Amino acid sequence: MARVFPFQPYRYSAEAGRLEDLLTQPYDKITPEMQARYLGLSPYNLVRVELGPVLPGDDESNNVYTRAAAYLREWIERGVLVRESRPALFACYQEFDMPEGEGRFLRKGFIGLGALEDYGAGVVYRHEQTLSAPKQDRMELLERTRTVCGPIFMLYPDPEGRVEKLLDEACQGPPVAEVRDEYGALHRLWRIAEPERIAAIQRAMADKKLLIADGHHRYETALTFWKRHPELPGADKAMMMFVNLYSPGLKILATHRLVAGLANFDRAALLARLREHFALRELESLEQLRAVWSQPEPSRARIGLKLAGDSKVYLLQKERGERLTLEILHAEIFRDLLGISEADVREQRFIRYVRGMEPAVAAVERGEAQMAWLVEPVAIEDVARIAFSGGVMPQKSTDFYPKLLSGLTIYRLGE
Repeated sequence: MARVFPFQPYRYSAEAGRLEDLLTQPYDKITPEMQARYLGLSPYNLVRVELGPVLPGDDESNNVYTRAAAYLREWIERGVLVRESRPALFACYQEFDMPEGEGRFLRKGFIGLGALEDYGAGVVYRHEQTLSAPKQDRMELLERTRTVCGPIFMLYPDPEGRVEKLLDEACQGPPVAEVRDEYGALHRLWRIAEPERIAAIQRAMADKKLLIADGHHRYETALTFWKRHPELPGADKAMMMFVNLYSPGLKILATHRLVAGLANFDRAALLARLREHFALRELESLEQLRAVWSQPEPSRARIGLKLAGDSKVYLLQKERGERLTLEILHAEIFRDLLGISEADVREQRFIRYVRGMEPAVAAVERGEAQMAWLVEPVAIEDVARIAFSGGVMPQKSTDFYPKLLSGLTIYRLGE
């Protein structure tokens, strides 16, 4: 089912400098502070293409998108970006520590082109809805540059690990690129250009369904762009990183919810109503909550709660059946008890998202939020079950870690 192709991407040359000074996190993970730091690292840092700064006087003919296209043209002319001499797939291995000390892991995948498919074709599956604003932004960038700098993160089911064995065989020599990102993750890239190796990987992938882990907005943008420009060579494909759904290095972080701005919020009344629907337990610290979560109970929803003006941490529990804990949080608490509608969630009213329990609790203690809802990471089995059955999950259900760097390989359409 999955059609995978080698390609000839552009990559940074040695003339550009250290990769640590050139590559970026995905565009939607770049904060204003990160953008400023990237801009200061190198005149060739990819942030100028992926998420350039808005300048006074920007107009239709001079803006972040036109400047991105100009930077790419200039860098190619100068030899800062150089195209691969022959088609290849690229093994990409990421070695990393989990942020909260759960251990060190290795995630194995490969970068290539994947054929674009409508969701209804039964090949590519999503697990979340998309928003219009990010797609419009990525479409403007793609229209101007005809270039994709970051791969869409795709998962494929391979319980026997056949593809990973093929990748291991291809990664015996030194990598063609190696870079450590700002979170300490080590990214290594190997070129796979031998036709027989490429063909073996294509055969192993041919019966696979694909699940979008990260990059829903970019995938749907690419699909729309292809339908607008069916004559453009390469527009029917997107650059993708393929990772085994069953890989021990596939990790998901929890994304906690902060709630702020609710009128007439009554802490005591909320706790009373929660007791009607959940088993509510008072804890003294986040360490106690972690201790509870360290003993898996897949059948139960277990949600932490920190309220402004209250020193305790609360634990809410109930049987979840086939529902996700986040579905219970969004429906039974946000909608039914707090009056936060689905439209509010889509428009990011009242709710914002944060990685890490300590930052979430600290935001409440600083008075930046009325409450923090702390959740366990979603199990990859639940993501696959919902996606492959045609369902979608609440916004910000998954945070796959680490992210895929932008700029290791760059795909130019029409070349």
